[in-house]
Formats: sequence, C-alpha cells, structure tokens
Amino acid sequence: MREHGGNLDQAQERFGGRAEDWIDLSTGINRSPYPVGELSARAWSALPSRAEIEALHQAARHAYRTSAPIVALGGAQAAIQLLPQLAPPGRARILAPTYNEYAGVLSAAGWDVQETGKLDALAGADLAIVVNPNNPDGRNHAPKDLLALLPRVGRLVIDESFVDAVPLLSLASEADRPRLLVLRSFGKFYGLAGLRLGFAVGNAADIARLAEFSGPWPVSGAAIAIGCRALRDDAWAGTTTARLARDCVRLDEMARAQGWTLLGGTPLFRLYQTPDALAAQEKLAHGHIWSRVFAREPTWLRLGLPGSEAEWTRLAEVLAR
Repeated sequence: MREHGGNLDQAQERFGGRAEDWIDLSTGINRSPYPVGELSARAWSALPSRAEIEALHQAARHAYRTSAPIVALGGAQAAIQLLPQLAPPGRARILAPTYNEYAGVLSAAGWDVQETGKLDALAGADLAIVVNPNNPDGRNHAPKDLLALLPRVGRLVIDESFVDAVPLLSLASEADRPRLLVLRSFGKFYGLAGLRLGFAVGNAADIARLAEFSGPWPVSGAAIAIGCRALRDDAWAGTTTARLARDCVRLDEMARAQGWTLLGGTPLFRLYQTPDALAAQEKLAHGHIWSRVFAREPTWLRLGLPGSEAEWTRLAEVLAR
C-alpha cells in the first residue's frame, strides 16, 4: 500500500494502545460524523434495487447541485481504479504534489505519467488530473480556470473529495460537458469513511461506462440508505460547514503556539511546517494522537480536526507537554 493517513496500525505497533485509545488526526475525515440512526432490515438483507440506487443518485444530485449523470461507487478510490479503462494508455499529467494513488494506478495500467506543479502545464495531456481543493496542501483553483483548461486536454478529471465544505469550488454543476469528470467522496465530510461510498459525475458516455465497469451492485444497501438520508440533510451540512470553519481557526491558533507555520489546508485538515515533523509526530503519538508526515517533505505535518471537546482538550494537553 502506498503512503496514506489512517495507518493507525503502525502507530499502535510503535507506541502501543488499542485503536479506541487513539485520536486519529492523520486523515481528513470528519471526526463528528453524520448521525446514522436506525436502518431497516432490508438495507442489510436485500440486494439493492435499481429504484434504490437511483434514489441515491438523486440525493447526490441534490447535495452536489447538479443535474448531470452520476454513478455511485465504493468511494472515490473505486473511481480512481476505473479511470484507466476509460481510454487507451496515453499521456497523463497530474497537478502535484497530491494524492498519490493517481500516479500509481495510471502507471500500473501503462500510462506515461508526469507530475507538474503548474496548472497550465497540464495542457496537451490525454488525461489531466487536478485535486481541488488539493490534498495535502489545500491549494485550490477557481472553476473558471479549470474550465479554461478543458479544451486543451483529452479528458480532465477533477477530484473534489474535500470540496463539500467549500461548495463554490465545485464543478459538479458543469460535469455533463464532454471530457470532464468530477469525483466526489462521501465519507470524508460526512465522517463515514468506513461506509465506502463515493460518486463520479460526468457526461452520459463516461458515466455509463463507469457504471458498466463497476457491476450491478457497486454499493451496499446500508450505503444507499445512509447516503440518501445524509445527502438530503441540508441543515446538518450547513451546521457542520460552519463548525469546521471555526475549528480550523482553533487548530491554527494551537499550532501557532507551537511555532508551526500554516502552509495550507481545507476545512477538514491543516498542513503545517514544523522544525521536524517526525519529532512533532512522536510527541503527539506519546499522547496517542496520530498525525500525518511526508517522506519527501520532512518538515510537513498534517492534522485533521478533533471532533469532541474531550479530543480538543487532550490535544491541548499533549501539545503543552
């Protein structure tokens, strides 16, 4: 497996404790998840029907403010795995540094993969990848700038896994344009990553092919039931967006007191420059708080946002040691 956050088993091996003893801030997953509530027995016992899957698609269109074709998949990662099947191998360019699965998946499928730090350098690619807002640094691009790139590439994939709390950045409403594909993650903003639910939004031809590749039951009955409920809960989404904005300020202030500098982030995670990220990670780990470091950037430390007030208190105590 490539380097990712959420590798709590490695933290336990090094620093002990049970999984439930840890506060895992190594991911960008909301630690105050959507309240799932009760599910019907059918959600667990019956194969999902076409009508139920379409109800999930309609709920996603509502949440993402789009009328474009859409397909539910087992997380945004499932869409990434299917990308190489949409076209014969060619030149892929990825705006980097970013989520490392794109380069790995495309290279394994025979694509010529190049990474670049400039948006304009994606022009001329058969497949261009932009994560917006970006993981891990939160860099973002205005929708108009991304649409201006569209005629200059064979296909443009916009990964919007972290866009829920900043919806004005989303291109989902434009996703039915030829050669444009938008990927959305459900589990991060709604804090239910274990549900494995995501969506691809795009033109009819691409979505039909992705639906064919993913098979007749790409998501579970439980994912459908919870997704339909959560994606139509505008009040929860609004309250959560406001809370995350406040919590970003709170976390940034705590980091500043440590002498860390904010490099970027999103409402779900923050990226800091530290004198020594491994030392900072170890300090937190002794208090059973796990963070994300990067082999190529030894001063970068990424932190998700604590959820409960007890988690905030523990983080403050560990940092004060």
